[in-house]
Amino acid sequence: MPNSLGFDRTPAETRVVVAMSGGVDSSVVAGLLARQGYEVIGVTLQLYDHGEATFRKGSCCAGQDIHDARRVSAALGIPHYVLDYEERFKKAVIDPFAESYAKGETPIPCVSCNQTVKFEDLMTVAKDLGADCLATGHYVRSDVIDGKRGLFRPLDADKDQTYFLFATTPEQLDYLRFPLGGMTKDETRALAREMGLTIADKHDSQDICFVPQGSYSDVIRKLMPEAEVPGDIVDRDGNVLGQHKGIIHYTVGQRRGLGIASGEPLYVVKLDPRNQQVVVGPKSALTTHTVRLRDVNWLGPRPLVEMASGNGMALEAKVRSTRAPQESVIHVRDGEVYVTLVAGESGVAPGQACVLYTDDGADAQVLGGGFIAEAVPATMVA
Repeated sequence: MPNSLGFDRTPAETRVVVAMSGGVDSSVVAGLLARQGYEVIGVTLQLYDHGEATFRKGSCCAGQDIHDARRVSAALGIPHYVLDYEERFKKAVIDPFAESYAKGETPIPCVSCNQTVKFEDLMTVAKDLGADCLATGHYVRSDVIDGKRGLFRPLDADKDQTYFLFATTPEQLDYLRFPLGGMTKDETRALAREMGLTIADKHDSQDICFVPQGSYSDVIRKLMPEAEVPGDIVDRDGNVLGQHKGIIHYTVGQRRGLGIASGEPLYVVKLDPRNQQVVVGPKSALTTHTVRLRDVNWLGPRPLVEMASGNGMALEAKVRSTRAPQESVIHVRDGEVYVTLVAGESGVAPGQACVLYTDDGADAQVLGGGFIAEAVPATMVA
């Protein structure tokens, strides 16, 4: 009979590497697996180090968090390794984030981090250590259906992290395990207290860990000072309404801080890095019904071209991590992937993720997703 991680051997014969960030979730994963008798090895990646983030609430993968991971590992009696991945993290996550932002996109570095450093690189480390799998503290479920491991929404809908893991490949899913997928956050914290872990009430990490004061533009200015180029604020007809200090200070959907006078509320509807323009318009111009995707990762049971050709395939999609999936249709035309959001979405920007689900149920399967290459406002659709 398979053990709790799906291997046909006893827990004592199963080696597991746990990605330990120093937070409560990954600490409980390590504790649970150690309690069940698995051979657990904790690994923490030091991804960045700026003094102001070392003891900041919501930081991760630096300073105090590394100390917390060490203390937890010592308390659990498991070996623990800290690996310096600062250079790799900068090249794979921070630099592309800055470049994307400078191009007028709204990037999601957490997805890139999972794609590269946390899964691809850490998996290599786990395999080098002879581990049978890599376990993380993400709130997602991974189950085998018809002989193929799939990604599913977790029990705790409020902690659902499938949006940030859509780019996980089938090969990675086969090696990954997510022990918290069937638990709530409250249950996780209760277990941490029961285990006597000092991090039981520690704050959750914020989405973008390397932005110390929450100012994206400050990070971009430091990494790419040449990106802060002033230009015009224009309406959709190209009429100049004012000036800006650089498109890195603006995001699609922004209303406040435009510094222009108008008889009606105006919103940023597009960023044009080629002409260094911030394009504004009425709220209605923010609505998008069709998006074109790039870098699509497909986790469906059959090839995407086969399932989405012709009239397309009905599914659920979301372009915001905090929104529920909405009724959509995916099409493949001339090698390009398009998703039609039936109800539409406001403020969609290139660089965001569009994540695809079988349905809107609490246990829906993730079919994959992609990054938005183009968002077409409803008012511009012929």
